[in-house]
Amino acid sequence: MSLPAHPIRWPAETLWQAVSPLLEGFSVEILPEIDSTNTELMRRARAGRCEPILLVTESQTAGRGRLGRQWVSGIGDSLTFSLGLPMDPVEWSGLSLAVGVSLAQSLQPQLPSAGDARARLGLKWPNDLWLEGDRKLGGILIETANGIGPGGPSRYVVIGMGLNVRAPAAEGLSTKPASLHDIDPALDAPTALGRIVPPLVQALQAFEQHGFAPVRARFAERDLLQGRVVNLSDGQSGLAQGVGPDGALLVQTDAGLRAVTSSDISVRPRTAPTA
Repeated sequence: MSLPAHPIRWPAETLWQAVSPLLEGFSVEILPEIDSTNTELMRRARAGRCEPILLVTESQTAGRGRLGRQWVSGIGDSLTFSLGLPMDPVEWSGLSLAVGVSLAQSLQPQLPSAGDARARLGLKWPNDLWLEGDRKLGGILIETANGIGPGGPSRYVVIGMGLNVRAPAAEGLSTKPASLHDIDPALDAPTALGRIVPPLVQALQAFEQHGFAPVRARFAERDLLQGRVVNLSDGQSGLAQGVGPDGALLVQTDAGLRAVTSSDISVRPRTAPTA
């Protein structure tokens, strides 16, 4: 494994100062290497350790994505972290979309206007950040564990995030990769982490109180599937029509309008034919 030319200087103290007033007992932990930040926090939660924590690793050897997909990261190549905290929202539907909106707004607060040469950061339902041109920047993995304690929230939520700092080789990947440098050449892993985490905690607290509906319009601004023909993993296809108030993907199929949930269906945009 190659090592970075200089040690990565993570903004752990700054993040703790920003988040601890929002989350009592919050801590920040940086590890040089781990199998998976999500797996580790889920192990701790099942053992009764359900305190709010940000776990960051410089190298992940057995990372997991949605539907069991692999996410492996090397030192300096990606930003990989998991945020664990107790939550008891009114409704869980749309959580991954709300997380995606928060991340996208932190990394690119203003979408480039038409004709701008800068890459436009959007969201691919239900849990990916893509740049225009169907290039994947990163993905979100959300897991929950039961049992916090008498009178406390009923679930512990682990929100994992992987972002390419440098785009990996495209060979063997089903989706072309993108990187933080495509958005801003000055972005590195510590800078991106500092931008992302405090607004994400605030977004999660807002979601806990109000659900996905207030975030729906902001998701629509970055929805990369809107108006595109999509293929569903169950063999159906149709025209994506945005998302409902609960975050379900609305797809107009030959059989009518279908509300697709993310529990067991994956969605791929149909590639447009080249001229």
